[in-house]
Amino acid sequence: MRLRRGARATTDGPHPPTTGNHPLRVAIIGGGPGGLYAAALLKRLDPARDITVWERNAPDETFGFGVVLSDETLGGIEHADPVVHEALRREFVRWDDIDIVHRGTRHRSGGHGFAALGRHRLLEILHERCRSLGVRLRFRAEAPHPDTLSAEYDLVIAADGVHSATRETYAHVFRPQVTEHRCRYIWLAADFPFDAFRFEIAETEHGVVQLHGYPYGADASTVIIEMREEVWRAAGHGGLTPRESVERCAKLFADALRGRPLRSGNSAWTSFRTVVNDRWSHGNVVLLGDAAHTAHFSIGSGTKLAVEDALALAACLEEQPDVPRALAAYEEERRPVVASTQRAARASLEWFENAGLYLRQPPRQFAFNLLTRSRRVTHGNLRLRDARFTESVERAFGCPPGTPPMFTPFRLRGLTLRNRVVVSPMDMYSAADGVPGDFHLVHLGARALGGAGLVMTEMVCVSPEGRITPGCAGLYTGRQAEAWRRVTDFVHRQSPGTAIGVQLGHSGRKGSTKLMWEGIDEPLPTGNWPLVAASPLPYKPGSQIPRELSRARLTDIREQFTAAAWRAARAGFDLLELHCGHGYLLSGFLSPLTNHRTDAYGGSPERRLRFPLEVFDAVRGVWPAERPMTVRISATDWADGGTGADDAVEIARAFAAHGADAIDVSTGQVVAEERPEYGRSYQTPFADRIRHEVRVPVIAVGAISSWDDVNSLILAGRTDLCALARPHLYDPHWTLHAAAEQGYEGPGAPWPAPYRAGSRPPRTGRTDNPKPRLTLRD
Repeated sequence: MRLRRGARATTDGPHPPTTGNHPLRVAIIGGGPGGLYAAALLKRLDPARDITVWERNAPDETFGFGVVLSDETLGGIEHADPVVHEALRREFVRWDDIDIVHRGTRHRSGGHGFAALGRHRLLEILHERCRSLGVRLRFRAEAPHPDTLSAEYDLVIAADGVHSATRETYAHVFRPQVTEHRCRYIWLAADFPFDAFRFEIAETEHGVVQLHGYPYGADASTVIIEMREEVWRAAGHGGLTPRESVERCAKLFADALRGRPLRSGNSAWTSFRTVVNDRWSHGNVVLLGDAAHTAHFSIGSGTKLAVEDALALAACLEEQPDVPRALAAYEEERRPVVASTQRAARASLEWFENAGLYLRQPPRQFAFNLLTRSRRVTHGNLRLRDARFTESVERAFGCPPGTPPMFTPFRLRGLTLRNRVVVSPMDMYSAADGVPGDFHLVHLGARALGGAGLVMTEMVCVSPEGRITPGCAGLYTGRQAEAWRRVTDFVHRQSPGTAIGVQLGHSGRKGSTKLMWEGIDEPLPTGNWPLVAASPLPYKPGSQIPRELSRARLTDIREQFTAAAWRAARAGFDLLELHCGHGYLLSGFLSPLTNHRTDAYGGSPERRLRFPLEVFDAVRGVWPAERPMTVRISATDWADGGTGADDAVEIARAFAAHGADAIDVSTGQVVAEERPEYGRSYQTPFADRIRHEVRVPVIAVGAISSWDDVNSLILAGRTDLCALARPHLYDPHWTLHAAAEQGYEGPGAPWPAPYRAGSRPPRTGRTDNPKPRLTLRD
């Protein structure tokens, strides 16, 4: 019998012994939900299996009180083991609402759907199931060494938790990375049920303290208290007895707890650790649950992931011909799911670490921001769950009736953008001698007709030596300026209301390379030009070594930027962006990895900022006062010793103090050895932090691909504008189509007159089958 997703296992009749290479003897280290459920599944699939579970604690000892499971996880349990599912179903407490309490105001959002039960009861159900199937459970027993188990058993499942001894035994193979985070938390319980999932923020003299609470029984709730390490220390919890500390927490949240006490069991203050492993198996030993990966409790996924691991492992062992291939298939199946969950959990964790940034938000926006913190709950699905709540947030934000957040206007200096969508700068490498031609007219003109509020050029270079490739556009000659005027005139004439901006930059050490599709960042085989940079460091092995800029050459380059900005103004651009990111010349001054100078332009962060700020001031001096000027930065180098989020805040603060109207927050591309952490909207948290700490408008970029993402980010107050690149390559009319798909026809996204007939999706052939009109009976 095989266990597949969607196929119901049966217990009718005896099961013959497993043949072939399927494991008959299974050792499981750790008696948590993941290990117990794996034991029950494997024994149920083949009663001939000899399965033993070792658990170092007593049966009734556990960490935490309540467990939340999703409908998806429960569906998998129902298909795999209806007996366990029915036992869980009888115990579950279900509710739909989330309450957010902020500065005395409570906001409730419904339609979310939760199911929870006590962790003790979950373990009892799994103990009973394992015993009924013949699994041996050994409590208060240390498992033999993994080497011993590996030699004696066909399969060893290490479900021994976040502090897994098995993982440490084979650390040279699994190569774990354990990250300890900035908050302390304690897992507590209250002897009454909350009527919703409750998040409450308390502002104390020492800092922000947070309560996460939810019911798990008719007379009990889980309560997690969390605060940053420095708040925990300042509040004196380190010097209190456990009882005193818990009593202080209960007093702080007396209203939420209705004056009732909290109980701790064996809980203690701890810091959350994110566990990631390069590999999940070694020979016949495999990691499962928290031993392999962890996800922050604020998205409630620890038990869920462990149970789903058990389901997947059991299925792969049935589907594959031997243990090695089964373990490889298990990891291949689960790794992307876990990585996605960990990205969401990391976003949620960091939101709570930085909750103090959002305290000044209007209450409804604060609540929406919290609900969408992981980027898994979005404006769109929150509207489906609770339209009334979402509409109240939109009204408070200032959305006119029927207007999605992305189609609200935004003002930068003297320029009002009709919506929040920006066509991000994208290098096209299609200019001849720096002159934009018909390609640029069609490329930028099409995106302007496509409805975006602001269309940005590629990085336009300020000198021939400042080009990245021979195909890069420039603004260092009058002929180039005239060609750009042709583009801006078209945009202003044919798409009135669309703004067009220019991004000025200098390639620095990343210049004199092939066109992207011929070999990105690869040096030209012939016709190279000399490179200059903050320091004489090649971008990567085999790259040209640049000359370190002298004081005189710095002045020359500053004048090149100034001249290009003057030409850009005469060419009719509405906005100018100074490119100080992605490892190009000005970015090279900002990063300590690329600026090794010992003069006034190197060393401390203030000195590294000096030349980029000199260029900014010079450009601002010739750029028309009523037109906005923005700065693109790389908020992190994604490399040890490089620029990080704290540095990015100070860089943004410096440019804002010099008059930048907005900061365009990108990341990386500064050093070739970077290790980016890609994912949905993965660069947005950097923009979010800069917006709230520096109090300057920001443009968010990076894997923002859907209009639902744009609406979510804007309404939550994480950004002011969203810049999208690849979606606009896929669909030049991305913004207009976003309006059509949301049923929006207002001034934020007007269709050009010649295109209005296409403002509705074309009809397609019939794809449904006619429904029967009669039911015939025998």
